[in-house]
This record gives sequence, structure tokens and C-alpha cells, in this order.
Amino acid sequence: MAASAKSFLADAGYGEQELDANSALMELDKGLRSGKLGEQCEAVVRFPRLFQKYPFPILINSAFLKLADVFRVGNNFLRLCVLKVTQQSEKHLEKILNVDEFVKRVFSVIHSNDPVARAITLRMLGSMASIIPERKNAHHSIRQSLDSHDNVEVEAAIFAAANFSAQSKDFAAGICNKISEMIQGLATPVDLKLKLIPILQHMHHDASLASSSRQLLQQLVTSYPSTKMVIVTLHTFTLLAASSLVDIPKQIQLLLQYLKNDPRKAVKRLAIQDLKLLANKTPHTWSRENIQALCESALHTPYDSLKLGMLSVLSTLSGTIAIKQYFSSAPGTAATTAKSFDLVKLAQECCYHNNRGIAAHGVQILTNISASCQEKDLLPLEQDAVFGLEALLVLCSQDDSPGAQATLKITLTCMVKLVKCRPHLSQSVVESLLTQLHSAQDTARILMCHCLAAIAMQLPVLADGMLGDLMDLYKLIGRSATDKKQELLVSLATVIFVSSQKALSSEVKTVIKQQLENASNGWTAYRIARQASRMGNHDMARELYQSLLTQVASEHFYFWLNSLKEFSHAEQCLTGLQEDNYSSALSCIAEALKSYHKGIASLTAASTPLNPLSFQCGFVKLRIDLLQAFSQLICTCNSLKTSPPPAIATTIAMTSGNDLQRCGRISNQACMKHSMEEFRNLATRYGDLYQSSFDADSATLRNVELQQQSCLLISHAIEALILDPESASFQEYSSNGTAHVESEYERRMMSVFNHVLEEVESLNRKYAPVSYLASNTCLSNAVIALLKVPLSFQRYFFQKLQSTSIKLALSPSPRNPAEPIAVQNNQQLALKVEGVVQHGSKPGLFRKIQSVCLNVSSVLQSKSGQDYKIPIDNMTNEMEQRVEPHNDYFSTQFLLNFVILGTHNITVESSVIDSNGIVWKTGPKTTIFVKSLEDPYSQQVRLQQQQGQPPSQQQQQRTAYSRF
Repeated sequence: MAASAKSFLADAGYGEQELDANSALMELDKGLRSGKLGEQCEAVVRFPRLFQKYPFPILINSAFLKLADVFRVGNNFLRLCVLKVTQQSEKHLEKILNVDEFVKRVFSVIHSNDPVARAITLRMLGSMASIIPERKNAHHSIRQSLDSHDNVEVEAAIFAAANFSAQSKDFAAGICNKISEMIQGLATPVDLKLKLIPILQHMHHDASLASSSRQLLQQLVTSYPSTKMVIVTLHTFTLLAASSLVDIPKQIQLLLQYLKNDPRKAVKRLAIQDLKLLANKTPHTWSRENIQALCESALHTPYDSLKLGMLSVLSTLSGTIAIKQYFSSAPGTAATTAKSFDLVKLAQECCYHNNRGIAAHGVQILTNISASCQEKDLLPLEQDAVFGLEALLVLCSQDDSPGAQATLKITLTCMVKLVKCRPHLSQSVVESLLTQLHSAQDTARILMCHCLAAIAMQLPVLADGMLGDLMDLYKLIGRSATDKKQELLVSLATVIFVSSQKALSSEVKTVIKQQLENASNGWTAYRIARQASRMGNHDMARELYQSLLTQVASEHFYFWLNSLKEFSHAEQCLTGLQEDNYSSALSCIAEALKSYHKGIASLTAASTPLNPLSFQCGFVKLRIDLLQAFSQLICTCNSLKTSPPPAIATTIAMTSGNDLQRCGRISNQACMKHSMEEFRNLATRYGDLYQSSFDADSATLRNVELQQQSCLLISHAIEALILDPESASFQEYSSNGTAHVESEYERRMMSVFNHVLEEVESLNRKYAPVSYLASNTCLSNAVIALLKVPLSFQRYFFQKLQSTSIKLALSPSPRNPAEPIAVQNNQQLALKVEGVVQHGSKPGLFRKIQSVCLNVSSVLQSKSGQDYKIPIDNMTNEMEQRVEPHNDYFSTQFLLNFVILGTHNITVESSVIDSNGIVWKTGPKTTIFVKSLEDPYSQQVRLQQQQGQPPSQQQQQRTAYSRF
């Protein structure tokens, strides 16, 4: 019911016209004032949408006061609607400015004679506990209502007591004895006791309160041995321990004791559920004895359902630090082999269990042990893990049921993890996947293709010999146009692209295109083209984008596809580059630039105000500038051949003490220096693009980073070979991330980086000083080697999985944006900056906002009045503050001086800091104008001085004081 109410409230107001905040609020206010109950209810349930659209305090405060009025004078159904709105908009409650007034209007209903109205009011107070945790009248009402004879009111009081206990230490300490009396009292019905016990989970504010609550729960477990009471009490016990932290080891022992000794399956299930909770929350508190006890229980239990639960806890623990504690030898004992541990015996025993879930957890434990304990000799365990995974793969790939698919996902995830940490196992794992692909169900095939692609991206294990199998399967998919077949076409195409990233043969292209013509829709073709662009198969991508141009209904989509076609064509032009053939290289780059310029024009036309394609435009503009810089560098190197330095260049360089003279005319014109600065500038711009891409996935960010590194590499090579060979250092450019490469593109780029660095270093070692011919050949070949690696257009170029934006509101703010705010020059302006963090459907998928950095600066635009000698500190305002958003809202204030008369431009710029402390320049940037006016007293003094009148004594005294 709660879920349906929530969706109903969320969907209410769908299709309403776009209105500004005040108009929208007035529209809803009109509905609230209506005499018809239906219209009033409709207006109430549309408030959450209003809060979502305009989440700033000034509107939320007004809206909640109106809702409080409805709550005060309306009937119980309206009150219930207001309660639901309040519960749904819980994160906006702290933005209520007039909390006292809001509470006063709601609280007046607590004195009603209607117990239902009182119950709704108590629930309303409980929902508002976060903003009124210490209101004594609310505390008193809850305590009083717990003694009510009406069940509805008592249940509401329990709900409110739980919420207030979580927020207020005083309330929790005060109500603890009352709850204890009611639970132990003979007059309290059992069902009410079951509802009262969970309140004790919030008694964690200090050690003594937590200790007394634990004692009470311990008494209850002993005194009331019925199944329901034990289950509720144990669960409350666990939640209290998890919150207070100090008693977790005791709680784990207690739960293991119940798991071992209590004969009731329901209690055992609850113990397993709570152990899983503690394993997720605090794996470091699990001792070796705890894990051993759990293993023994799992080995001896005859029930598969309980064994599955225990293995689930163990598989969770096996992926954490607890597994290292388990395998570390106890002091004073000899080191034992991995096979002799009960956990390993249990996992090996369960690998081939007839229950799929148990088998999956068994192989998961073996995989995690192999990954975590790499220092041990675990060859038998690795083999067991591989055999278990293969057996599960055969079993689950033939079954289309949801349970089998869930098990298959676990199996494939384990395969990827195992191959990542044990690369020597990759060949056998890939072969078993390819063998099983032919006989598997379509749903399983899709998952297996994803697994193959993930493995092949990390390790080049898909040899050309395997491509034939994949192509045969691609032909066999059939002409069915079902969703599963379409998904399978995309997944298989991805694996084919990954396995042949160098170049696709014409036969492979023909097969893919034929299959797409036979059985696919436009969306499938676009997804395959997108994957081809990501894997660097630009020829295939261009043909697919070309075929899709006439199949879209919107001109924005047409321009988007046209731009992708042009970019693919441009990158395709660069695949024909050859070392030492510089004239051909220049013509290829010129052709690519021509296509890129056409593409950027289309891309600009494809952007809309709602989807400005800022990352895409920024990335492509940088690529164009990079190609132009490469072209210019090759031209500069070539010009040395037509105009070499004179024969006495070396002698001139030695006598003048300027090494640059060796390069003759070129260095004098500073072309090389200009080229180096251009590449450094491009690297800085790539860094800015990286910092502005907060929502990008890690592969896209790595791609941008590689482009930046290629710019730095070339600038370093120019410096090391030509400009300043002695001071150029190789250490800072040495490769430092080759241990774990995520993609074939990265692998090839890193290989080029290392090769170029080695060439530059060897030239410097062998031929110091380096001849102009050798250095220019090395530079040109480095450029060609970088361009020969096909560019990868990563996911963020096509698809944004995480969406985060910040909305700022400044006060005071002018009615008209172009109109300045008037401030006297002897006063300070208090600028309040409020902001709301807005998320898409998957908040925090890649990174989360830890804090927001606000930077305020002011610039004098136009000066009015005379020039005075003013300290430079007073001429500008430059301030920065960091604020942590709470419930996606933040607020702070700045005090600004405007001593100089005239119009000042204030800019407020926000950037975010993620949980790793990295700063991201996400924006937005907001600007307002301030006009600094001369204060009346200073104006009067100045006028008197101009007229030649000495200021009066009183004025003199005031002037002396005004200096302070």
C-alpha cells in the first residue's frame, strides 16, 4: 500500500504545464482553497512534484505552512494525504524556515477528541522528528498516547517513539524505562510487545543506555522463548549492536549459539540473516573461531536452505579482510596447508551440489580465496574453482529460469575475477565459454558474451582462430526479431570487435551487415555501430551510421548520426599512415581534419538546450586541435630537409653557448618552442575536460588521460631532443600504470609511449648532441605511431549513466538579471548562496559528492566618481568556502566589500569534491551586478570641502570614529 501510494504521489501532476515557482504554488493554493474534497486532495498530492522542481527553502517553507493549515482544518483523509506528502518529502523538511509556526499548526490537532486524528498527528510528529528532536510537548504527547486505550493511537505513538528515539538522546533515555515496563508488564498484549521491542534498537546514544537495553533484551530472550518473541528480540539485539559497535563480537557469538543449538528453523534463518548483516557491515570483527564455528554448522546441517544461507554469509566474508585472518596461522602453531581448513573442505564439497545456489556460493568462496591469498600455494584450489565454474556454466546455460540466470551471473563474475588475478587460467576459461556458447539458451548467451568481452578487454586471449566460431554462431542466430535476439546480436558483435581490434576483414563485415539487414531494427544497428566506435573499428562504424541516417525521425538525431559518421570517416583516414612517409601522413591528417570539421558542424546542430553535448563538443574540438598540432609539427620537421642548418651551425652553437643554434633557422624562428608550448596547452585543456567530466565512467576518463599524456609526451620529446636536452627529465614520464591495463586501446597507447620514450632516451645517450635529422625523424615517427592507434570513442561520448547537476540561488538577487543591486560603499554585502544537488536515476554510480566548493570573486566593471588611493585589498573580493550538502541541499554566506564606487560584477562558481578528495569543475557559474554608491555622509563632507566650508566639530568627531 505504501509503495502504491508513493508511486501515485510521484506520478501525480504528470503533463502539467511549465510554470515558474510562484505561479505553480498559487495554482496549488487555489486547489487547496476549493470547496470540493477531490480538488483539495489532488492539490495536496501534487506538492512533492513541486518540491522536486523548485527545491529551495523560500518556496518549501510557504508550501509546508499551507499544508499545515490544511492539516489543522481538514478532515482525516486530507490529513492522511498531508502525512504521506510529508513522509515522501522528508529530505526537504530541514528547509522549513518557520518551524515553530509549522509545528504549532500541526500540533493543535493532538487535542482532538477523535483518536484517529490524534494518531495521524502522532505519525506526522514522528515523520518530522529530524527537525524537532527536542520538542518537549511532542515528547509528552507520545508518552501519554502510549497509555491510550485505542489501538490505532498506540501504534502511532510507537511509530513516533521509534523516530524520536533515533533522533533525540534525551527522549531515548526518558522513554527507555517506560518501554521496559510496558514490555515486561503482564497487562500488555503480546502483539503490542512485539511492536514495542524494535524501539530498543535506537538506544545507542551512549554506552550506559546501550548496555541497559542489551540487558533488557537478554532478559526477554530468556523469559519469552516463543518463536516470534525470540526472532524480534534477536533482530533488535543485532541492530542495536550494529549501531553501538562495541558489542558486535558478543552478538556474533550469540547468533552462532542460536544457529547451532536452537532446533527451530525460523530462528536459525533469522540468525543467518543477522550474521549476513554483520558480515557486510563489520567483517573485520569476525574472528577465526567465528568463521570456524559457522563452517562446522554448515558442514553438519541436513537442510539445504540453511546450508545455502550459511554459505551466503561465508561467501560475503571470503571477499573481505576476514579471509586473511582466517588463513593466517595462529601464533605458536605450524603453518598448515590451505586444503586442511574446514572452509576449503566445505567449499570443495559444495561445488558440485545439486542445489545451484549452494554450488554457486561454493565456487565463489574458492574464487575469493584464490584472489585474496595469492601468496599461498593454491594450485589445487584454482583447479577446483575452474572445474566448479565450468560445471555450473554447463548446468545454468541450458536453463532459462530466473534462478538459473542469477546463478549464471555469479558464475561469470567469478570467472572474470579469477582470470584477472590468475591470468594463466584465462585460456581454459575462454575455451569453455566458447564451447558452451553454441548450445546455450539466448538469455545465457548474452551474459556469456558480456563475460567474454570483459575477459578479452583485460587480456588479449581471443585469438583469430576463435573468430571463426563466433562468426558461425553469428550466422546461426536466425531471422527472429525478438528482443533477446537483438540483444544477442549486439553482444556477439561486441565480442567480435574485441577479438579483432586491429582490423575487421571484409568477410566479417559482410556477415554482420547481412545479419543486420535480415533480423535487426535501427536501434540494434546503432548499438553495434556504437560498440565499433568504442573498439576502434571506424570503417564498420561509418558504414552503419551511413545506413541509419535516413531512418531517424528528428533532425537532431540526423545531425548526431551524421557527425558520428564524419568522425568515423576521419579516424578511418588515419589508419593508412606509414612510418617515414611524411607527405602521405600530412595528406591523411588533412583529409581527417576536413571530415572532423564537417562533423563538429553537425554535432553543434545536434545539440539542444536540454542536451548541449558539451563533453562531445569539447572532446572533438581538442582532437581537431591535436591533429592540427601534429600536422604542424611534421611540417616543421620537414622544412629542415629543405632548409638544413649551415655546416658551421655546431661551431656557432659552441661559441655562442646557445645549443638552439644547432638547429639553424628553425630555432631562430622559435617554431619548435611554439610547437612545444602548443602541446603543453593542449595537455592543460585535456586536463580541464577531465575535471569537468564528473559523471563520466572510468574508461572514458582514462581515455581523456591518455590523450593528455600523448600531448605531454610529444612536448617532452621536443624539449629532450631539440630545445633543452640537459634539463629534460625522463622519470616523470616513465610509464606507471602498465601493471593493470583495462583495454586494448590503452595497451597499444602505453606500448607507443614506452617505445617513443626509449627512442628519445637512446638518441640522447648515443648521439649527444643529437643531429637535427635524427631528432626530426624521431619526432615525426612518434606522431605517426600515436595516430596509427585507432581512437576509441568511449561510453560517455554516447551515453550518460550518472547525471549530477548543481542549481544555485543567490540572495539578494535583482528582479531583472541585468539590473544591479545597490550597496553603499561603507557597508558590506551579505551574499547568501544556496544550492541543490540534483541527480539522475542512478545517483553515485561512479562517484559521490563529498562537499561543494564555492568560489566568489568580484571585478570592477565601470568606475564612477573620483580616483582615490585605496588599499589594494579593498579593490577585489576573492573568497572560497567548502560546504557539505545535507539531503542534497547546502547554504553559506559571504561578506563582500565594495569600497570603490562603480559597477562590480560578482561571479559565483561551484565545483565539487568527491569522496576521494578530487576536485571536479562541474559548475555552474552565476553572475550578478552590484552598484557601489557613495554613502550620504561622505557625499555631504565632500560637497562641503568642494565649496570651501570646514566641517563642523561634530562632523570632525564622527569622521574620526568612522575610520574605525
